Amino acid sequence: MNPAPSDRPAVLPLLQVVSPAAEAEQLDGALAADPPLEPSESFLAELAADSERLEAATPQAILKYAVDRFAPRFTMATAFGPEGMTLIHMLAEFAPRTPIFNLDTGYQFPETLELRERVKRRYGIEIEMKQPDTTVAEYEALHGGPVYKTDPNRCCFDRKLRVLRTAARGMYAWASAIRRDQSDDRKRAAIVGWDHKFQLVKISPLANWTKKEVWNLITQHDIPYNPLHDRGYPSVGCWPCTRSVQIGEDERAGRWSGFAKTECGLHTS
Repeated sequence: MNPAPSDRPAVLPLLQVVSPAAEAEQLDGALAADPPLEPSESFLAELAADSERLEAATPQAILKYAVDRFAPRFTMATAFGPEGMTLIHMLAEFAPRTPIFNLDTGYQFPETLELRERVKRRYGIEIEMKQPDTTVAEYEALHGGPVYKTDPNRCCFDRKLRVLRTAARGMYAWASAIRRDQSDDRKRAAIVGWDHKFQLVKISPLANWTKKEVWNLITQHDIPYNPLHDRGYPSVGCWPCTRSVQIGEDERAGRWSGFAKTECGLHTS
């Protein structure tokens, strides 16, 4: 699965940096870095060219591009899904010091939290758990009960999006494990592009992969995965908002069932 030499970028252009326009703590993502990175017209054009060049590259080659160009300010957020586990496996082979974190909402399945320990035992990589300012008990007391029952968008915003914004502050780029064939929201994902929501370069090495390709790699290399996938949960999120799916249902049909919602908001514009 190692990338062919032709897949690897040759000469990498220098990052374009700008002087901070405000105090770093008031900025997000790459704008808060030192030195900061700004989405100028020329820099966005560079990213678009990189994305087009990497369309046919392997996920490993795309990750190597990200590491070569943006490390040590390149990071990855993972929910320990099958796609994320394949990326962790790849990074463990050539960039094991890449900082990887999980958005720990307080509502995760025990099986998901145990997978973190399996990653540590298998790869020697410790996934950092990024948590909201309030515990689940404090959050529910503050809002008069479980917010996910009445306003799941608010719950996701408070316990995931805000946490990612803090976790990614000062980084240049982050890797996502999304696939274009997962949903309508994701089918437009670029391999490399600017994430306006979090002010970062967003890199999606698996955008062109299929579910079958992901699971073939997991089987081939005995990559650890969440046992809930064997129990009818193709997509695993927080336990109150995730159910198993029926035969013929979309793989994300079990997320926020009963609401007109299929995304937490991390991967929508």
